[in-house]
Amino acid sequence: MTLPHTVLACALLLIGLSWPGTGNAQQVRISRLSDYSFTITNVSQNISLSRNACISATSLSGRYGIRATGGGTAGAFTLAGPAAVLPYDVQWNDRADQTSGTALVPGVTRSGLTTNGLGLNLACALGNDSASLILTLRSGDLSRATAGAYSGTLTLLIAAE
Repeated sequence: MTLPHTVLACALLLIGLSWPGTGNAQQVRISRLSDYSFTITNVSQNISLSRNACISATSLSGRYGIRATGGGTAGAFTLAGPAAVLPYDVQWNDRADQTSGTALVPGVTRSGLTTNGLGLNLACALGNDSASLILTLRSGDLSRATAGAYSGTLTLLIAAE
């Protein structure tokens, strides 16, 4: 039974990987990812967390694509819990310090994104975050969840375009 003041503790491990794009000379890298941890005491509203990441590219255009895969069945964005799974939404914005973005679909590449063209790791070394990853737990799902700890993995793959 779930009560309005039930505490759910959710943790999500983020893994960032790069894969080669269509051209061997272009490279793109993701860095500054960190784990997300939610402590939920009010299940009557959506809970969102946004964190910055740094995307750096060797191409002058700075174009890249991103693909997200969750740890659930068929790559679904879910957290495993005591009795069931808890779904979550993933959004990406190619600008830092954002609280909303484009919804990502598990296993589907979102292309046409841009970062600065300062060279691989230079922008990140200068402390310039360039993107936002936003995760949301929906109130309807939270209200049905069993109290306890939930955890999951989200893998992000990026490629130069």
